[in-house]
Amino acid sequence: VQLQACGGGLVQGGGDLKLSCAASRRAFSGYAVGWFRQAPGKEREFVAAISWTGGHTYFADSVKDRFTISRDNAVYLQMSNLKPEDMAVYFCAATRRSPTPMLEMEYEYWGQGTLVTVSS
Repeated sequence: VQLQACGGGLVQGGGDLKLSCAASRRAFSGYAVGWFRQAPGKEREFVAAISWTGGHTYFADSVKDRFTISRDNAVYLQMSNLKPEDMAVYFCAATRRSPTPMLEMEYEYWGQGTLVTVSS
């Protein structure tokens, strides 16, 4: 499974940005998909995840009221009211190991990151 994350860029604080994660072929079928991020000098952290049916979503407390995750043939992370602390490289990942994956170890496949820069 190959994943492709895109949509990163420069946005002003308080602005919105939408990330997309696409998979090769129809590889997302049956996979839960998550987003993680890694800021400079920090460890990668969980941001959001969506179950393979799309019926369940999970968010880190730091983004819960500002980010949404959805899926159709791709998986999207809609980010609103962005803050400087949201600035990071964002990664998407997919797995069949768990229906509710929030840990890195639960994920099987990772895409390359896409950089989100938030200006203050």
